[in-house]
Amino acid sequence: MSAHSPVVAYLAPALTALESTFVYDELFALERRGIRVVPVSVHSPVRYLTGHDELLARTHYLYEGGAASTVRRSAAALAGNRKLRFREAFGLLKADLLSVGLWHGRKLTYQFLVAAQLADVLIKQGCQHLHIHFAHVPTQIGMYAAAMAGIPFTVMAHANDIFERAFLLPTKAQRSKKFLTISDFNRAYLERCGLPADKLAVVRCGVQVLDLESRQAVARQPRLRIGSLGRLVEKKGFDVLIEAAGVLKQRGHELELLIAGDGPLRDELTALVEQRQLTQCVTFVGALSHSAVPTWMATLDAFVLACKPDANGDMDGIPVVLMEAMAQGLPVVSSRLSGIPELVVDQRTGLLAEPGDVQGTATQIEKLMASPEYAGTLAQQGQAHVRNEFGQAVNIDRLLSHMNISV
Repeated sequence: MSAHSPVVAYLAPALTALESTFVYDELFALERRGIRVVPVSVHSPVRYLTGHDELLARTHYLYEGGAASTVRRSAAALAGNRKLRFREAFGLLKADLLSVGLWHGRKLTYQFLVAAQLADVLIKQGCQHLHIHFAHVPTQIGMYAAAMAGIPFTVMAHANDIFERAFLLPTKAQRSKKFLTISDFNRAYLERCGLPADKLAVVRCGVQVLDLESRQAVARQPRLRIGSLGRLVEKKGFDVLIEAAGVLKQRGHELELLIAGDGPLRDELTALVEQRQLTQCVTFVGALSHSAVPTWMATLDAFVLACKPDANGDMDGIPVVLMEAMAQGLPVVSSRLSGIPELVVDQRTGLLAEPGDVQGTATQIEKLMASPEYAGTLAQQGQAHVRNEFGQAVNIDRLLSHMNISV
């Protein structure tokens, strides 16, 4: 990168966490375009990604060291950087405090203080733009920091940050250069929440797409090998998928189900497998590093993610792992939920069942088992759809256009 390269700061809740692969993949893609990216994370992740030590070393962590340490660093930044536009940013805080209750007001005041720490980074690194992933806490910090630094910011909204943790969304949108989100479903939802339509746009979490022919050939087993991957939490619907495997077994089908990932429901799901007498066909693979996922997917015949809303109403937007499976040429089955039908177009780029529908999920998997030709057609059409609409290149172009940055 040259000394004249555009400089963009990236802010996310836990940037270098294993679960944040879509953020740092996007970050690296921008750097390949000649943009210098300054990575900032609200929290220090519990589980760090591996293989990217250089990114770990240059990421700034705002909440590092606990509340007392965070306050000291933030107060020092507020007092020590004379370029901070404090009055302008404080005016925004005062307006927000008048519109929220005491509890939210206390949180916003703390986040305003932390914003000084971020603004200090933005100014010293010469950042021209701040891009924020997730519309809740990161945006509450980022919008004040951008005002203090005197630069524009964009927001990328995903799922629970707008469905469960919505707070001051119209205000955040008005202050942003653009309020982006991952799906048309989300955009329509945000319009219903009162966000101005001219501030909204859709940018996908883009993935890299291989040619279908480049998939490594694997020795197929006599039974269909199905994979699923994600954090073992309610909204991923692994219980539905396990029950569907039981239905298929009752219908006389042979299959192997591999579930990759870890999480709080591991013991509960293991017990369900035992209860349904599926220990011979269901295997828990455990957590996979991001770099290991393509190799693992290359051993599969199909990929299934039976998403559903959880008890609190949280649900997936468009899971990146579905894009990755389709990009790798796998036929997929998922749920008619949120923005998923924009990716998995039923009977064209994959198959859909209703959320929580065990029998329907089993039937859709059965269709793949019944016709390898049909499964292959869905895989080819799915891969083309991912390349054209969800590919990394096209979505980096979209993102840069909304940042108004040219390289």
